[in-house]
Amino acid sequence: MLYFSRWKTISIWLVVLLGVIFALPNMLSQSTLDSMPNWLPKRPMTLGLDLQGGSHILLSVDRQDLVTERLNATRDDIRTLLRDAKIGYTGLSGTGRTVQVRIREANEVDAAKTALAQLTQPVSSGVFGTTAVNELTLDEPEPGLLRFTLTEEGIDYRVSSAVTQSIEVLGRRVNELGTTEPIIQRQGADRILVQVPGLQDPQRLKEILGQTAKLTFQMVDQSVPVQEAIQGRPPAGTTVMYSQDDPPVPYLIENRVIVAGENLTDAQATYDQRTNEPVVSFRFDAKGATRFGQATQQNVGKLFAIILDNQVISAPQIREPILGGTGQISGNFTTQSANDLAVLLRAGALPADLTIVEERTVGPSLGADSIAAGKFAAVIAGVLVVAFMLVAYGKLGLIANIALAANVGLIIAILSVLGATLTMPGIAGIVLTVGMAVDSNVIIYERVREERKQGRSLVQSLDAGFARALATIVDANFTTFIAAAILFFLGSGPVKGFAVTLGIGIITTVFTAFTLTRWLVAVWLRRYRPKELPNGLIRFVPDDTTLPFMGWRRYAFTLSSIVSIACVVLFLTIEMNYGIDFRGGTSIEVQAKGDQADSATVRAALSELNIGDVQVQEFGTARELLIRVEGQQAGDNAEQSVVEKVRMALEDDYDFRRVESVGPTVSSELARAGTIGVLASLVAMLIYIWFRFEWQFGLGAVIATVHDVVMMVGLYVVTGLEFNLTSIAAILTIVGYSINDTVVVYDRVRENLRKYKKMPIEQLLDLSMNQTLSRTVLTGVTTLLALVALYLFGGEVIRSFTFAMIFGILVGTYSSIFVAGPLLILFKLRQEGSGKEEQDKNALPPSAQPSKT
Repeated sequence: MLYFSRWKTISIWLVVLLGVIFALPNMLSQSTLDSMPNWLPKRPMTLGLDLQGGSHILLSVDRQDLVTERLNATRDDIRTLLRDAKIGYTGLSGTGRTVQVRIREANEVDAAKTALAQLTQPVSSGVFGTTAVNELTLDEPEPGLLRFTLTEEGIDYRVSSAVTQSIEVLGRRVNELGTTEPIIQRQGADRILVQVPGLQDPQRLKEILGQTAKLTFQMVDQSVPVQEAIQGRPPAGTTVMYSQDDPPVPYLIENRVIVAGENLTDAQATYDQRTNEPVVSFRFDAKGATRFGQATQQNVGKLFAIILDNQVISAPQIREPILGGTGQISGNFTTQSANDLAVLLRAGALPADLTIVEERTVGPSLGADSIAAGKFAAVIAGVLVVAFMLVAYGKLGLIANIALAANVGLIIAILSVLGATLTMPGIAGIVLTVGMAVDSNVIIYERVREERKQGRSLVQSLDAGFARALATIVDANFTTFIAAAILFFLGSGPVKGFAVTLGIGIITTVFTAFTLTRWLVAVWLRRYRPKELPNGLIRFVPDDTTLPFMGWRRYAFTLSSIVSIACVVLFLTIEMNYGIDFRGGTSIEVQAKGDQADSATVRAALSELNIGDVQVQEFGTARELLIRVEGQQAGDNAEQSVVEKVRMALEDDYDFRRVESVGPTVSSELARAGTIGVLASLVAMLIYIWFRFEWQFGLGAVIATVHDVVMMVGLYVVTGLEFNLTSIAAILTIVGYSINDTVVVYDRVRENLRKYKKMPIEQLLDLSMNQTLSRTVLTGVTTLLALVALYLFGGEVIRSFTFAMIFGILVGTYSSIFVAGPLLILFKLRQEGSGKEEQDKNALPPSAQPSKT
């Protein structure tokens, strides 16, 4: 295994070189990148919104709005078609999902069905228009009564079409803001995800996205006073609408639309030459210009209203016919509001109302702080891990560190090439990978030491060490990869970013351990021809330990049982501190513009807003506060109202650094997805271990992992840590780590089962635990070093996340030894009482001899 042909050597270093080349743009300034030749890679990693600031907004198409609109359109179509066919009717009405009409004359029913037949004709859908959908069905519950019903597939078709059209409209609106690389994409059947990185004014984005921007020009009915219409009943064909003024001014508006927004060809923010006030100038297409010109000719001296989303922007008097197809909209505009209206009109109206069901906004200042904290934590973690490996293994530790540096470079390169988004939990994934990547080298080096102690030459020991460690490393990392894969497919947002970096890190770890590390060891052997393995400065675990782990199993089982039962009881009796991801609500991080934040004043100001339970606590420095508002019970739109109220109450004294708002619809979905993610990962890993080992191993590994999950849940209950999406990430990571640890131990047990076929199971398990103890300790320490650095220096945002992972690493290491191992005895992996153990005694290493204690 230590021989490398020329082409293998070239291939290994070519991969490493490509990794360096593609990772390099992340280390260079933008000006340097611009000056480089175009054929060189220039693409750095895409930073997530939590690192560079920006907005993540999830919008949902209002399904009921589309149903109502379709019912109204169907009713108008029936009226028009029957009038054109000169067929008498009565009782035209629509409720729920049906529209019905009664034909007056019985002999005209067939003619009416023929006239209305086009309403039930299928419409083409699908990518290539190959699928037919019936939007309406017709039935006749009694003679002469025709009932049209909207079909479920027809509504789905309308929703899908509305989402597609909305994506185009939103794309035009966001691009008009001048943002860089926005992401606007469909998510599920009726939702649209909008991510705009680096946005300086997220509130403006929400205003731009939230408006339907349905513009119409309609006449004002001046036949009766508007107050009379409000107090009584408006004349037929009219509606009372209000202006955007404060207080709003009512107008009696004719329902007939003169010109609609789709007839606009351009809209620009300009200034009125007479008053120098901001206005919006517009231009109609030929059809719109003709209709507008005719209407203004016929109504000189009357008022006409310019209406946006059922609100009157202005209602000027027609002093003369407007025949040029151009005009201007005046109102109480500021320069920015005029610009925003022009953007909305140029982009076009949305086909349906969009509701913000989830919002995650990070201000640019917080993003810069997160980047600085993440970089510093990564550097500290790297230094600690590198120093630890040098102390533990000497020259072999130096080789491991070179491979580790290449490993991190490859992770960054792959993230850059794929265009994957690096989030703050993603940095946690990289730092965790730094700790876990050392595990493969530790397994190899400890195996080499064992082979050397058995009398093999140094070359044979190294060769056998790499060969025998291969299966262990592949099994251990593959089980962790399963957790990362499930996390990617079931997670969302930052959790998915964490899964991406962890999954890529596992792949690069296996590559560097079995190619680069082996190649470096082979070169070291050829060049220096050492006679003995280099020793580190400190031997953290003595050789040939004989700790009676199985003798302690009853105490461990008792302790684990008591604590696990206590965790379950606490979980059932005490409500966890669920974050807004799972219960809905709003979380806002603010920073005082002055030197000190006053939580009492903020709490008092917000308590007057009638927004439910409000929690205000210090967060990070003395200038920062974290505000939590309970979920509103009035639907998804209510959460956005909360954000707006809090902003208006505090914006004079505080900067808004981070806003997270999750509606009840999304929160229930996230809770369900998180639970499914944990269960699916356990099942998938059970199947894999069962396939690779025996059923006792698979069941033991899953029970030990469930033990760790219960302990993690207990931690959140006892400490009151907020349980959110990143908590699911922490639990699944610990699931992967614990399984990794357990598989390494089980792999040694399986090997010893083949080697010492008549050894009692308790003695064999003690032998296996002691043989892997050094690896268990060293891997745990390196991972903890990385996590402690992240906890101390990674920033307040992920401190609870890393604290949970530190606890999980300790619990996972404990369960691998004191839960997973003894379970094999309970499941009778090997029957006791063979009476022939003495036959194998002389063949055992010293650590396998029965303990006298």
